[in-house]
Amino acid sequence: MDSSKIQNWKNSLIYLTFLLTTIHLITLTHFSHNLFFWNIESVRVKKIPNLPLRFRYDGTFKILQVADMHYGSGTITRCRDVLASEFQFCSDHNTTRFLKRVIHAENPDFIAFTGDNIFGSSTPDAAESLFKAFGPAMESGLPWAAVLGNHDQESSMNREELMSFISLMDYSVSQINPSTNDLTSPTEDGMMTKIDGFGNYDLQVHGAPGSILANSSVLNLFFLDSGTRAVFQGIRTYDWIKDSQLRWLLQVSQELQEQKQDPLHLTDATPLNKPPALAFFHIPIPEMPQLFYKEIVGEFQEGVACSRVNSGVLETLVSIGDVKAVFLGHDHKNDFCGNLRGIWFCYGGGFGYHGYGKAGWPRRARIIQAELQKGKNSWMGVERIKTWKRLDDEKMSKIDEQILWDQQLI
Repeated sequence: MDSSKIQNWKNSLIYLTFLLTTIHLITLTHFSHNLFFWNIESVRVKKIPNLPLRFRYDGTFKILQVADMHYGSGTITRCRDVLASEFQFCSDHNTTRFLKRVIHAENPDFIAFTGDNIFGSSTPDAAESLFKAFGPAMESGLPWAAVLGNHDQESSMNREELMSFISLMDYSVSQINPSTNDLTSPTEDGMMTKIDGFGNYDLQVHGAPGSILANSSVLNLFFLDSGTRAVFQGIRTYDWIKDSQLRWLLQVSQELQEQKQDPLHLTDATPLNKPPALAFFHIPIPEMPQLFYKEIVGEFQEGVACSRVNSGVLETLVSIGDVKAVFLGHDHKNDFCGNLRGIWFCYGGGFGYHGYGKAGWPRRARIIQAELQKGKNSWMGVERIKTWKRLDDEKMSKIDEQILWDQQLI
């Protein structure tokens, strides 16, 4: 072999080596960044809100209830029941804009989403829809929680997967199902196994910072999965809250009411009133049609779409005695509060623009505010619970303010 051929062979080998090295470096610096599971930058930890939930220094705790967002796929999702004169173009982005507006206007301490958060049949990707629907809540950094409605599971996730996913989202304090230390209840890894649904849990709100009840729960929040659709005696109907859920509610309510207050701050003047509670779920109970004939605050504009099965929810709430008000959704054109046997049942009113509504009747959100009693030297327990609504109009109108419960009036 002559010297020129040897030199050409060496040059070819050097070029091939250079080419392979370049491809390897490109792979390491680019493709591994996007594809390889060991990329450290892709590992992300859930952002946790400041816990426990607690009242402000001014003795208030404000909850924003968002009922029936019905979020679909974003820009391409059409609005329903809006006037052409109101919007040049309307989509899910109007729902997002309203949520951002009401968070800014009210500055709540906590957000409660009461089901039909996404409209499963309008999105091929439930995870993407959930991220967009809850986006403003996560961006706000506020603690938030959700229950499921009857439409959430109609996309790519079942109800257990949905609640698991929601519980892992930034600043969410949602839970899949309750944990329990009660050894008499069937458990698996600390989670109650024999309870129907997904999204049954309780949250405790502590007293104001520096108060004698700063380390005690003074307000309890109960979340229940009211299910989706069901068949009862051969007839299709809406689902209902089951006996296992009501047994859990009885148990946890009793445990919370029996909790002793912080012994380091108790004095002879400390009131021993049991902390009140609020409940959140999606589908109304069968007694709610009775409110058509009673005094209400707000609008009763459509029939109550409840289950044919009366599982005893009202009886249970009356028996435990601590739940002062229940907040639900499902019937978008109803936004009233009515009283059944001493407990207020309040609709959130339709929030989302892809859910049905009433043309010319603004979408709306409900606000709930609990207020502490002012003691001689410290904030005490809850004295009053109020509610009102915000409309998605030019002025973010505030309407129908009312007192739901007042300790002084008992």
